[in-house]
Amino acid sequence: MTAFLVVLVIILFGVAIWQMGKIFQLSKSKQDDTAQVANDKDNNINGWLMLGFTLFTYLLLAICFWKWGDVVLPRAASEHGPGIDSLMYVSMALIFVVGFFTLWLLGYFSFKYRGKEGTRAVFFADNDKLEFIWTIIPVIVLAGLIIYGLFTWTDIMNVDTEDDPMIVELYAYQFDWRARYGGEDNTLGEANVRLIEGVNTLGVDGSDPNAQDDIVVNELHLPLGRKVLFKMRSQDVLHSAYMPHFRAQMNCVPGMITQFAFTPTVTTAEMRLDEDVVAKVDKINGLRRAKNQNLGPDDEPLEPYTFDYLLLCNKICGNSHYNMQMKIVVETQEEYDAWIAEQATIAATLKQ
Repeated sequence: MTAFLVVLVIILFGVAIWQMGKIFQLSKSKQDDTAQVANDKDNNINGWLMLGFTLFTYLLLAICFWKWGDVVLPRAASEHGPGIDSLMYVSMALIFVVGFFTLWLLGYFSFKYRGKEGTRAVFFADNDKLEFIWTIIPVIVLAGLIIYGLFTWTDIMNVDTEDDPMIVELYAYQFDWRARYGGEDNTLGEANVRLIEGVNTLGVDGSDPNAQDDIVVNELHLPLGRKVLFKMRSQDVLHSAYMPHFRAQMNCVPGMITQFAFTPTVTTAEMRLDEDVVAKVDKINGLRRAKNQNLGPDDEPLEPYTFDYLLLCNKICGNSHYNMQMKIVVETQEEYDAWIAEQATIAATLKQ
C-alpha cells in the first residue's frame, strides 16, 4: 500500500508541474506567429545537410565494403547452393542499384529545390502517366524476383525418391543437437518424446523393427555426392537447423516433422584448402594470437582455429542458444562407410 501511495504522489506531482508549465506559457506575451516558419537560412542549412547526409551514406557504404567485404560465406558446398547464391546476388544487386539512385535523388532534390523566399513550388494534383510508370516497373521487377525465387525453392524442396536419398534425423533440444541415421535399411524407426528415458534421449521406440539398426551420434558425417534427406524434430521449443555452408535451413517444430534435402559437393578437407577459407582461418588465428598475448595469469589461452562445417540453431531458443552447434564432416563414401561401421546401433545401446 505504501508503494502505491508513493507512486500516486509522484504522478500527482508530475501533473501539477505540467499544469504550472501551461499556466506560465499562457501568461507570456503573444509572440510573432512567424517565429516557427522556416526562412532562407533554415532552408539552406537543411538542403546542405541532406546533401551531406547522402554523401556520408555513400562514404559509409564504401568503407563497409572495403573493411567487411570478406566476411561473406565461401563457395557453396551443396548441389543447390549456387542457385541460392545466384538468387541472393540478383536480389542484392537490384536493391543496391535502386537504393543508390533513390538516395541520390532524395538528397539532390532536397538540396536543389529547397525553399526560397518568393519562390512557389510547382504542384501537380495528379499525373496518370507518371503514376503508371512508377507502379508498373516495381510490379514487374518484384514479380520477376518472386517467380525466380519460387522456381528456385521448388527445385530445392522437390525430393526425387528415385535418387534413394540417405535418411538422417536431426533432433534439436535445449541446447544441443543429435543426429540419427536410418541404418542399413535406411529407414528411421518410430520415435516419441514420451519415450525419452535414460540412454534413450531421442525417445526412439525400441520395439519398432526399423529402429533396431538406427544409429544416434553427436557428430554428423555425410558422404560426398549422395543426396541426404533430413527429417527434423524438436524436443522442447522452436529451433532452426541452419547449415550455412550448404545454404540450408529449416525450422524444427515441436510436435511435427519437417524436412530438407541437399547433396554435399565439397569435402571438409577440400574446403579447408579453399583460398577464401584459408584467408579467414589465418585472420581468425591472428586475432587469437594477439588476444593470447594479453591474457592474465588465470586466463586460458585460445586454441588455433580449424575450419569445420557446422550445424547451428538459427532461432533464439534460450540462454545458451549461442552455443547450440554440431560439427559436420563431409568425406568420401569409403571414409563414411568406415566411420559408420564403428558406431553403435540403438539395439546395442538400449541393451547396455
